[in-house]
Amino acid sequence: MPSTPEFNPALVNWNGHHGLPRFEALHDGDFAAAFDAALASHETEIDAIAANAEAPTFENTIVALEIAGDELSRVSALFWNRAGAHTNDVIQALEREISPNMSRHYSKIGTNAGLFARIDTLWEKRAELGLTLEQTRVLERHWKGFVKSGAKLPKPEQEKLAGINEKLAGLGTNFGQNVLADEKSWSLLLSEGPELEGLPDFLKDAMAAAARERGEDGKFAVTLSRSIIEPFLTFSERRDLREQAFKAWTARGANAGATDNRGIIKETLALRKEMAGLLGYGNFAKLKLDNTMAKKPVAVDELLRAVWAKAVSRAREEEADIARLIAEDGKNHEVMPWDWRFYAEKIRAQKFNFSETELKPYLQLEKIIEACFDVANRLFGIRAVEKKGITAYHPDVRVFEIRDASDKLVALFLGDYFARSSKRSGAWMSSFQSQHKLKLRNGNTGELPIIYNVCNFAKPAEGKPALLSLDDARTLFHEFGHALHGMLSNVTYPSVSGTGVSRDFVELPSQLYEHWLTVPAILKQYAVHFETGEPMPQALLDKVLAARTFNAGFNTVEFTSSAIVDMEFHTRDAVDDPMVVQAEVLAALGMPKSLVMRHASPHFQHIFSGGYSAGYYSYMWSEVLDADAFAAFEETGDAFNREMAAKLKDNIYSTGGSLDPEDAYRGFRGKLPSPDAMLVKKGLATFKELSGSDA
Repeated sequence: MPSTPEFNPALVNWNGHHGLPRFEALHDGDFAAAFDAALASHETEIDAIAANAEAPTFENTIVALEIAGDELSRVSALFWNRAGAHTNDVIQALEREISPNMSRHYSKIGTNAGLFARIDTLWEKRAELGLTLEQTRVLERHWKGFVKSGAKLPKPEQEKLAGINEKLAGLGTNFGQNVLADEKSWSLLLSEGPELEGLPDFLKDAMAAAARERGEDGKFAVTLSRSIIEPFLTFSERRDLREQAFKAWTARGANAGATDNRGIIKETLALRKEMAGLLGYGNFAKLKLDNTMAKKPVAVDELLRAVWAKAVSRAREEEADIARLIAEDGKNHEVMPWDWRFYAEKIRAQKFNFSETELKPYLQLEKIIEACFDVANRLFGIRAVEKKGITAYHPDVRVFEIRDASDKLVALFLGDYFARSSKRSGAWMSSFQSQHKLKLRNGNTGELPIIYNVCNFAKPAEGKPALLSLDDARTLFHEFGHALHGMLSNVTYPSVSGTGVSRDFVELPSQLYEHWLTVPAILKQYAVHFETGEPMPQALLDKVLAARTFNAGFNTVEFTSSAIVDMEFHTRDAVDDPMVVQAEVLAALGMPKSLVMRHASPHFQHIFSGGYSAGYYSYMWSEVLDADAFAAFEETGDAFNREMAAKLKDNIYSTGGSLDPEDAYRGFRGKLPSPDAMLVKKGLATFKELSGSDA
């Protein structure tokens, strides 16, 4: 690719290890000029496609669009990685500027009349073009994308839609930055002694490290990172401190002042409603679900409400157990949200005779990473080779080559595992480069997928291993499942590569992969004590497996309430006060006072800055699929059955969006699933109950 003299060529000429960017050559100040040049270059390419004097063909229009904007893709990939995983004031200021600029740029493309005329011509005569199934899917994606960008609207309405998209981009950026600011600015500094009562060593080590990062040597910091706040709420004997920390955690984005997100939510929902109306949809949920497996809000509502009824019933039973334990402790307070994790852990220890502190020494980050790679090798025949000494975007980031059985390089994988104040919370997968087979303007044919995972595990003290909770270990497997979706992709066109699938299908490969964490053969090999190297005792392993559905009511209520609120926000005619609507919805559901949404609206980044608007349900939709999919392996008696693994790879992990998701799933399983296997997996029902049989 020719370098552009106006900006740092290292942003677009990636000539590091196997085409990795040379991160050491990049600087925060490089991005503004690079975006200016890359946006202009992409616009020139688009204009050339639209103005082509030749009759439109799939090659000169759709393929040309697929490979256009390569410089912009590269600059964007580097910038958004930095904005999410290692940000600072300079990057955040530019993010607030770039987000609306990018929206304006793509709105202009989406309403380019000459370009849409070419795409529309191809769409109208698609049956005559002799297209492959993948090409038809790619054409459909472009055509629908242009229609949803307003290509068929009159000019004034196109301009209005472009303005809405631009405003929404800025609001989403501000929302995410506000949450991060609240997370960074709050910590609860504790001292050695009674304030640490009940806290296990692994947590105290993590809190000490967090305090040192804040310049408070000798102190212990409770932060709002899940890797610290959740175990603190689980183990701290100090109810007053649990309450203080819990209220700070759940108040993110709702603290008044400059970082308050409540006004942003109201404006965002109004703009989304207006957008849906311009495009001919009754509400924003109908717009978002138009190209998904669910298709209509009513299908989502039916699933969520059915699960809610079972989940809240179970949660009431769990709450009663906690209330009894509080009374047995000689206390008379009601069950509050900052009590639940603390007493649930005690109940788990009683029921299953083990605690998180007993389990955690067997869950070393390093070993769980090895387990992730081993499962991929057993299922898909690939292996990971770590390459030391390669500079990534942060010193903590590790670089791996992913190779197949013939030692062919199939992907690069970067793992970024530890929490830091420059990283937004949560865990995610993304890519610097996606797999495809097209010939590019720089002369290269196809590209190697370069995929990365970001997590927020507590960083251990120097010389000590990072120890995970079982939930942390599941998160690691989950995100690596997403990574495999990108790394095993085997398609021709970039727009349908890897995770380029409908929102309610994208979580299938990740959630399915979680199942292999608790396959006994994997736990026996990789759940080894960090000091002795001894495998987890069989008795403890049996208890862990028996306890998989413990606290199922709590976990499902947390999630489902968030998903229902999301759908209510995006199906109502108007939302005058989002917090009132949230309260009304939870009251109508019968939300227990002792529980809260997993993501209260002011910090619900999935739906207000993360692309899951009217789509948070998709985790549960995919869970219906993943429970049924893993049952396919269980039915063979072999969690690594080669025939099923080959079908899984060929129909799910490698096809990206080149197939309709229903067709892809049928290709693997031979049928579409019912929710039954998911309800049983979550421990909310038995097959006997669901069938109504007394047999």
